[in-house]
Amino acid sequence: MAPAGGPGAKKGILERLENGEVVVGDGSFLLTLEKRGYVKAGLWTPEAVVEYPNAVRQLHMEFLRAGSNVMQTFTFSANEDNMESKWEDVNAAACDLAREVAGKGDALVAGGICQTSAYTHHKDEARVKQLFQRQLDVFARKNVDFLIAEYFEHAEEAMWAVEVLKALGKPVAATMCIGPDGDMHGVSPGECAVKLVKAGAAIVGVNCRFGPSTSLKTMKLMKAGLQAAGSKAHLMVQSLGFHTPDCGKGGFVDLPEYPFGLEPRAATRWDIQKYAREAYKLGVRYIGGCCGFEPYHIRAIAEELAPERGFWPPASDKHGSWGSSLNMHTKPWIRARARREYWENLLPASGRPFCPSLSQPDV
Repeated sequence: MAPAGGPGAKKGILERLENGEVVVGDGSFLLTLEKRGYVKAGLWTPEAVVEYPNAVRQLHMEFLRAGSNVMQTFTFSANEDNMESKWEDVNAAACDLAREVAGKGDALVAGGICQTSAYTHHKDEARVKQLFQRQLDVFARKNVDFLIAEYFEHAEEAMWAVEVLKALGKPVAATMCIGPDGDMHGVSPGECAVKLVKAGAAIVGVNCRFGPSTSLKTMKLMKAGLQAAGSKAHLMVQSLGFHTPDCGKGGFVDLPEYPFGLEPRAATRWDIQKYAREAYKLGVRYIGGCCGFEPYHIRAIAEELAPERGFWPPASDKHGSWGSSLNMHTKPWIRARARREYWENLLPASGRPFCPSLSQPDV
């Protein structure tokens, strides 16, 4: 199998998806950079792109080496309301960093926007759309390859975002941070998907708030809703890198461990290989991650779907498939773990005998 391709003529996002190719997204920026000391929890704004550009560049590079086809701009919550006078410089710098790293491989640049506090507090459509438009103006100037409206818990606001973004004439993806129960107004996942397509999204799905298994349940409902309505769209999933079966409607933000005690919930690389395979079987072709989704998780997606993609990511040079590199270990009981069956069937212990396996959400 060939290694990943380098720089050259790049197909657009829709051309790839319409050809049935697997597009591997990127992963966690906010939580990962907070752990590394470059992002402050709370507002979760991305000043790091101007304050610590090398840290952001490094994380982009790690995702690229792991197999990502998309370098999403680190512009989460980077609107005027959240960042005041800094918002424009931050959006521009984020585009430049994403483009620089994307140019080192077969990756596209996606300009990203997310839900606003203006919607929650005022539902002022004109103001919300103005915030989206100002970010879009920067993305247009920087000539991003396509656009992502992500992390929306209200279908209405997500539709407003898509309506603004589609005016640029580039492909639009839209993902909601919802579970199987739907958005905060009771709109079902299937209805959300249909609304997003009607608004102009070519790619729809979910991101963040819920773990791999819950996210895939929501994707099944979205797919069923689209089919029932006779609507067509490409499917996209970017789940948490944490297991969250005990979440309520609001997702992991309502768990008592959020955001500083989530490590015991981290998915293993083998969990993510299963997630990638199940997503692929469901018909999802844009597969990535969100908070807690580290570069090794992205590598797991790329390795699991390497037969379909036709190549391995560069980071696999240092990783034996299904633990095969353990064959070189001196201890026979560790050499015995160099097989797929062992890792697929492992039930990992947490090492915390006095801790529960599930939590009670605060809401």
